[in-house]
Amino acid sequence: MKKSVGSIGRLYTYISPYKGSFFLAIGMTILAIVMNALMPFVTGLPTTRIAENVKKGESLDFNYISKVLIVLLIIGIIYSLANYLAQLFMTNVVQHSMRDLREDLDKKINRLPVSYFDQNQFGDVLSRVTNDVDAVSNAMQQGFIAIINAILGIVMAITAMLMIDVKLALIVMIIIPLSILITKIVVNISQKYFKRQQDSLGDLNGFVQENLTGFSVLKLYGREEQTLEEFKQVNGKLAYNGFRAAAISGLMMPLVNLTAYSAYVGVAVVGSYYIIQGTLLLGNLQAFIQYVWQVSQPMGQITQLSSVLQSATAATKRVFEILDEPEELLNDQDVPLPEVIEGNVSFENVSFSYDPHKPLIQNFNVEVKAGQTVAVVGPTGAGKTTLINLLMRFYDVTEGSIKIDGIDTKAMNRSDVRSLFGMVLQDAWLYNDTISENIRFGKLDATDYEVVDAAKTANVDHFIRTMPDGYNMLINEEGDNVSLGQKQLLTIARAVISDPKILILDEATSSVDTRLEGLIQKAMDRVMEGRTSFVIAHRLSTIRDADLILVMDQGQIIEQGTHESLLAQNGFYEQLYNSQFQEEAE
Repeated sequence: MKKSVGSIGRLYTYISPYKGSFFLAIGMTILAIVMNALMPFVTGLPTTRIAENVKKGESLDFNYISKVLIVLLIIGIIYSLANYLAQLFMTNVVQHSMRDLREDLDKKINRLPVSYFDQNQFGDVLSRVTNDVDAVSNAMQQGFIAIINAILGIVMAITAMLMIDVKLALIVMIIIPLSILITKIVVNISQKYFKRQQDSLGDLNGFVQENLTGFSVLKLYGREEQTLEEFKQVNGKLAYNGFRAAAISGLMMPLVNLTAYSAYVGVAVVGSYYIIQGTLLLGNLQAFIQYVWQVSQPMGQITQLSSVLQSATAATKRVFEILDEPEELLNDQDVPLPEVIEGNVSFENVSFSYDPHKPLIQNFNVEVKAGQTVAVVGPTGAGKTTLINLLMRFYDVTEGSIKIDGIDTKAMNRSDVRSLFGMVLQDAWLYNDTISENIRFGKLDATDYEVVDAAKTANVDHFIRTMPDGYNMLINEEGDNVSLGQKQLLTIARAVISDPKILILDEATSSVDTRLEGLIQKAMDRVMEGRTSFVIAHRLSTIRDADLILVMDQGQIIEQGTHESLLAQNGFYEQLYNSQFQEEAE
């Protein structure tokens, strides 16, 4: 799909699979409009007959009037039934097409590079998938039938008026270009505010999500007042844009109604003159006046829906902005994984930067043998986590290559590359399900025995059995009904059950006490046994037994070797190691 097609036009690609229901809805709408157009004409028939009877001195023909009333009743029933069926068919179209749109968004999010989420607020992305899609859905549900109804109703009403009297019809037709002109002017002014309103809503969602996530930290540091002031600014911006959008678009209704009343007065005056002249029947004037409202009311409906439609237009653009985002690049042909993975990893002349103007890693070279434990240390911003991001292909290297068992990871499918790794991060993530299912997340087809065995390996089985419901205990949405250390051990169990060839431990013990650090360290030692392991650690005492320690600073390896050899060099590592004990002593 191309952007040039237009966001609104692209919605049809989601409607087209359900075009059967779509056209049935339109058909029922047309039937309802025809019935609605017949009502004024049929209603005027008894009036004309009564006027003729009075003029001739004859008695009222109640039989004729009864037949007309029965016809009107039938028309009303058909009109109501057609309207209901039109709404029913359109609801089917809207709900299914929006379901497909949400599915496409979910698939798209899975294909987006990690850099997209690094550059965009999570709350804003969430707002696009939820609020913006809902805005489109509501507009289609409320507005589509109404707009079709309005346009076809206007056409039918004008056709009927032209059949009754051309001159009077021309007076009424002035409403249409004037209303279109008014609508165009107002929409051009207000649309930018509707776009800003949707953007402000995304900012508000992002702000609220971010602050709710760190609510306990806000309370701890007494930042409630400052956060409230920041919220007021974001909320005020949304209120300002929302008010301007609503106020400007709200001008359409009174202005369009003014043109309708002007036409109504004109028809009443000219029509009365024609009746006096004997060139127009009273019943026809009555029908004509009803047709005036059948033109003005649809125009009013369109103006009433203008704010909903403009919000939907802005929301549609935001939704398709995600769908148009560049995806992770795919290879024309992926190199398959070898049948036996040993776990050798090599960085060959690797260079990378998040910003082309700010080089980070340059000409990085290191060779890691299968089964080795490699520790990566260095100050904040040295490039340690970036190294892991490159290893996992969350980002691709700018130059050089990263090879696993001699195969360039860029030549492999990303999912194949990531299937080789198990990760234990500093920020342990658990989702809203049982403890058992959170461990099983590493291997979805794992048996209960494998889950328990993984928990024992990770030194977390005892903790689990002391909890309410044990392995069936439900982790809440925030994951705060278990301790931080327990969460960390559960993520280690998750890594164990996936049985990875290469293990990444990113600051896995930095946020726990010394006793729990010992348990976690024992669990990690078991997990790392026989596996190639990359360990990022601030506590250098935890990586003394590593086969290789890489000391990084500003994206470069400035020292490498074993713990003893690096201490003997009396260099940067020795300063880092001794400063750690000095800080603890202080």
